[in-house]
Amino acid sequence: MMPRFALLALLLASGVQAQAPHPWQGKGAVPRDAAESSASEVANRAVAVAMVGMTVGDMDRSVAFYTGVLDFRVVSDDTAGGASYDSLQGLSGTSLRVVRLRLGDEYLQLTQYLSPRGRPGPAGARSNDRWFQHVAIIVSDMDSAYAHLRGKVTEVSAGPQLLPKTIPNAAGIRAFYFKDPDGHPLEVLQFPPDKGDPKWHAITDRLFLGIDHTAIVVHDTRRSLAFYRDALGLRVAGESMNFGTEQERLNNVPGARLHITGLRAARGPGIEFLQYLTPRDGRPYPEDERPNDLVHWQTTIAVPDLASAARRVRQARARVVSVGFGEGLVVRDPDGHAVQLVEDQGAVHAQH
Repeated sequence: MMPRFALLALLLASGVQAQAPHPWQGKGAVPRDAAESSASEVANRAVAVAMVGMTVGDMDRSVAFYTGVLDFRVVSDDTAGGASYDSLQGLSGTSLRVVRLRLGDEYLQLTQYLSPRGRPGPAGARSNDRWFQHVAIIVSDMDSAYAHLRGKVTEVSAGPQLLPKTIPNAAGIRAFYFKDPDGHPLEVLQFPPDKGDPKWHAITDRLFLGIDHTAIVVHDTRRSLAFYRDALGLRVAGESMNFGTEQERLNNVPGARLHITGLRAARGPGIEFLQYLTPRDGRPYPEDERPNDLVHWQTTIAVPDLASAARRVRQARARVVSVGFGEGLVVRDPDGHAVQLVEDQGAVHAQH
């Protein structure tokens, strides 16, 4: 049995890699100049997007997929449960298996609920539904990656898409959407030389390099900024307006026109908002979704002071789902996406 909050403690102790300033890493936007920040604002900034996680139906199948197809490696494999986890997850009789994976410097956490079992994902899910979330995995060569994935994944995009010059901030980016064995959407992405973190352009013989960001569909960018930027202290890294045939083929949503906003903490992958301006028929996040349902994703954000962060998210009218162990809490963002907040004791010093 895994001790209280062991996975998160191990993750924070291992040190998510710090990132040097770099150009906008999402699907193309110009960087914004950082505003002057007070000492209190700096002290309240999120320290890291520490990890992204999802619920899976068959752990052995999922581990085989992520390690065998996408080249992640297993960092830990534990079981957990009991009253503390019931409290944190808002469930009863919780028994789960948790596998933490690493690709490059970034972490992905898979959770299988042995009990209680959850529900499958909603039928007919599309990329503009507001429960949509994916991780963008950077590849060193898109053609090789696509050849490797074909026949092993369920394809969403009509093949890899090269975003055109008509989207200046995204021009030259190549991307491809597909699904894992449980139907979770994933993306592989290759940046042109003038975009992305410099580490994605290092010479390597590896095909799959790491996780650049997790993307979530939002209904209203301003409302989501009030939560992620104003309450949690992530900084806006850039934005873009994406549209056209290539974007439609990428998302498999006819008429797609998206306002994309990228945010970052000091460390870890980014969080990217996808606001569909058209079409507006994406379905809302299921109100009765629970952590054991297969539609569930959860983003872990490390903050310097958990009590202060909790006050700010409550002031932002975020829904607090549960508090567990006194060291973390789970909240829902304005669209229903789950966010787990954990405290990093060395965070304030790390940000100066």
